[in-house]
Amino acid sequence: MTVIDRNLAAMSDTAEHRGKIRISEIFGPTVQGEGALIGVPTVFVRTGGCDFRCSWCDTLYAVDPAFRADWKPMTAAEVLDAVKKLSGGKPILVTLSGGNPAIQPLGALIAMGKQEGFTFAIETQGSIAKDWFADLNYLTISPKPPSASTSFDADALAACIDAAQSRGMLDGPAITLKFPVRDEADLMFADYVRNLHIGIPVCVQPVNTTPAEPHPDGKDGVDIEALTARYRWLVDEIARRQWFDVRVLPQWHVHVWGNLRGV
Repeated sequence: MTVIDRNLAAMSDTAEHRGKIRISEIFGPTVQGEGALIGVPTVFVRTGGCDFRCSWCDTLYAVDPAFRADWKPMTAAEVLDAVKKLSGGKPILVTLSGGNPAIQPLGALIAMGKQEGFTFAIETQGSIAKDWFADLNYLTISPKPPSASTSFDADALAACIDAAQSRGMLDGPAITLKFPVRDEADLMFADYVRNLHIGIPVCVQPVNTTPAEPHPDGKDGVDIEALTARYRWLVDEIARRQWFDVRVLPQWHVHVWGNLRGV
């Protein structure tokens, strides 16, 4: 049985089958640390469970079924109440993360929150399409490159984009493709995938290849110098290849907070 098969088997009796969302953590307000919304104030709703197991995953506490006892099944109303307590009742961007949040039944949460003025962003690897993608304000799809030691399904990615655009491109969420890049093979993967979906904005960012289990000080295992060097290499490569329609962004939260949780 593969890692993905074990993860899916472990989630076969998850909160989705009981109409609840399996939550790893809810925290903020902070700012989005990566991607097209970098720097935007947000509350994070991190779900538990994932159909992937990336080799450099830095949120195993929200991925590995071994942590299932720490994941709390919550109704959409309970999650929204928790977000409102953190934001002081003021509408804010809600970032749905994971794990893979597409596993969870998030449609009701998005509908309820939008009625109260909240906006919603999600990041997913593009392996599972949901009809509620069309209700999002922002959809970031981050296909995993060769260095992640996972598989890529072009049809699944296309299905995610189609789901988000099911009501037309003008009525759906703003879609971004975001590629983590460790080396040239990852960069070539990004080029291949982005050319399958011409017209969708693209971000690339260096991979933190020394992820660590979360620690109280949040810094153990994070090689900031190596991450900075990889970012410089990535900037040089994008410039050399003249990919002038691509944004090169850091994982800014890693530079500022390391692996510290709850920021």
